[in-house]
Amino acid sequence: MNRISELFQNKKANILSVYFTAGFPKLEDTLPTLHSLQANGVDLVEIGVPFSDPMADGIVIQDSSHKALENGMSIRKLFSQLENVRESIHIPLIMMGYLNPVLQFGFENFCAECSRVGVDGMIIPDLPMADFQNEYKAISQKYGLEFIFLITPETSDARIREIDENTNGFIYMVSSTAVTGTQSSFDGRVEYFNRINAMQLKNPRLIGFGISNKATIDTVNKYASGAIVGSAFIKTLNETGNVDEAVKLLLKKLSE
Repeated sequence: MNRISELFQNKKANILSVYFTAGFPKLEDTLPTLHSLQANGVDLVEIGVPFSDPMADGIVIQDSSHKALENGMSIRKLFSQLENVRESIHIPLIMMGYLNPVLQFGFENFCAECSRVGVDGMIIPDLPMADFQNEYKAISQKYGLEFIFLITPETSDARIREIDENTNGFIYMVSSTAVTGTQSSFDGRVEYFNRINAMQLKNPRLIGFGISNKATIDTVNKYASGAIVGSAFIKTLNETGNVDEAVKLLLKKLSE
């Protein structure tokens, strides 16, 4: 069984997924970051593939991508860093990036390398559903990769059901129509969260974009299987410059 599916089968609530940009703040921080997140109880990790034009990301993640690229990060370098990752990392890993770099690398080559090093799934926010179904779904399935799609408050019910029908693993619920970034509360999102729950989808959901403190994570945990944290972690990396300190500071912010 794919590790993502296994996670959601064994843990139904309060799942914590953390996103980080590979190659940030230092080029060789990928494995230390994974080890620290796993050691501190994070359930799932999204490894961000840096790109020069990350359209869904706010300034914090944009800046981290820019710095990672300056550091020399590339898809080929990232796969070399992940070469022996499964000797010590046991939690599910997802590659998150944009379509352009993946196509430059070769979509099937990318999937093959993900499978070889032990990555469990992919998120490509700018890959259209029709293209996925027609060209890429069979390839991702061939290599045993779960493909995760995003939905927003503006996504139609018909589109959500299409996504639910054509993917497995989980659905990434974007909390708002804005780009990534931190928010202090989700009081205005409850109607959206209730709407999705009422649809009784087959896939579990994780909510991301804006989760930065106890109030926001407690809210999303009431309405979904868990939370995805990205910008808040990148900010702590900026503040501390140290992976272990940043992970501990993030978890403290989310619990107090």
